Amino acid sequence: MTWNIYSLMNKIDDAKVILKTLGLPIAQQNEISAFTLLALCDIKPHSKWSNASKESQTISKGIMAFCKEVYKKEYAPNTRETFRRQVLHQFVQARIADYNPDNPSLSVNSPNAHYALTSEALEAIITYGTKAWKEAADRFKSEVGELSKRYLKERKQNLIPVKLSNGKTLKLSPGKHNVVQAAIVQGFAARFANESVVLYLGDTANKDLYVDKKVLQEIGIPITQHSKLPDVVLFDSNRNWLFLIEAVTSHGPVSPKRVVELEELLKDCKAGKVYVSAFPDFAEFKKHSTKIAWETEVWVVDFPEHMIHFNGDRFMGPR
Repeated sequence: MTWNIYSLMNKIDDAKVILKTLGLPIAQQNEISAFTLLALCDIKPHSKWSNASKESQTISKGIMAFCKEVYKKEYAPNTRETFRRQVLHQFVQARIADYNPDNPSLSVNSPNAHYALTSEALEAIITYGTKAWKEAADRFKSEVGELSKRYLKERKQNLIPVKLSNGKTLKLSPGKHNVVQAAIVQGFAARFANESVVLYLGDTANKDLYVDKKVLQEIGIPITQHSKLPDVVLFDSNRNWLFLIEAVTSHGPVSPKRVVELEELLKDCKAGKVYVSAFPDFAEFKKHSTKIAWETEVWVVDFPEHMIHFNGDRFMGPR
């Protein structure tokens, strides 16, 4: 049977609305999540949501096969892990689905691993499109909670606090990169730039977490292009030194190319420039050591008392 394209899209959109309303995080309000819900509910393009049912399904021969046969949406075999780790894992956490309800004793890697709608989710979903939907969705959330709020709470608990010299405390999002950035402000600055202030601090989730536009402008840095600056910028007004620091985890260090880019960006800034590549450990440093520009500095979080000078003729200072 050939389905009308509008029927297909309507059901996908319906599924996205259901997931959002039941409190799933944004990452589980996408198309692959919508198809997964449709498969678990056995909802076809012309089905009514009141006819949703729960039947245990494996990933490949159940959910992915349903997508292909019913909605003509074919996913590559290696997408199985995406379904498992980025959709079904969260469905189970959100009490949308049960894992191995027919045989809870199955091993983790069993080929017979399966999923099915929970009774609570089904009870709410069959009311979608009716006057009872809002009350049913609210009841579901009050009974099992909202995964999106739980994730947000966990993220807030894991935020990395960074206290600036002016007393202001910033919260960096979790992650290895931001751990290094926090160490730069709290460890590097205390030892090697202890009279400096933070002018710029990025964040993996918020590129412009902290920007002192007033001082940047005063010292000749174009405030309209501050996002092109390194991860952390410190300024020591007593020595008139500008510390330009890259936190190196996945992205590269201060390379010759990066120095040229920054020199051009900062051509109107008269402060002395100190380029620093900051690494979490020696293993990361060794991976990037051949890319580091001469006449720049290296600081390693694991050895905070020490600096490595790629200078040759002098210690740390402006170029």
